[in-house]
Amino acid sequence: MARATFYRHFDGKDDLVRAYLQAADLEIREQVGAAEKAISAPADFLMAVAHGIGDEVCGTGFRGCPFINAAAEYPDPESVVHQAVLSHRRWFREVLRKAFQRLGAAGPEQSADSMVALRDGAMVAGYLGDPRAAGAVLVHGTSALLAAR
Repeated sequence: MARATFYRHFDGKDDLVRAYLQAADLEIREQVGAAEKAISAPADFLMAVAHGIGDEVCGTGFRGCPFINAAAEYPDPESVVHQAVLSHRRWFREVLRKAFQRLGAAGPEQSADSMVALRDGAMVAGYLGDPRAAGAVLVHGTSALLAAR
């Protein structure tokens, strides 16, 4: 599709990137929602999330997290792109917080923040270095969070 065709459907690059991020967000929400329905034990769910992200990092053509990449390109917190990134991150953190709370973690907020940081690190490390090692570190970190509850 030619660039002109894209811009007939979008007001500009920011709107196009926002739409892409919203589509990625929806796909992730559906995947996580399906895992939540299929896996009742919170520890198993959290490990499934970690393994799923590890698999993504190791996937063919992985070019880094689209949300992290977009946040770096659109640092203005008021931009529609940055707002789409923040919306996704708030949702993901809340999913994790609820799972850690159901697990009985002493600090579900801190555990969720830690897992988000582990995810972010795995996404960057998976793109810049060894994807398998990045995924393994994420899984190990998640296991440590579960053990520390």
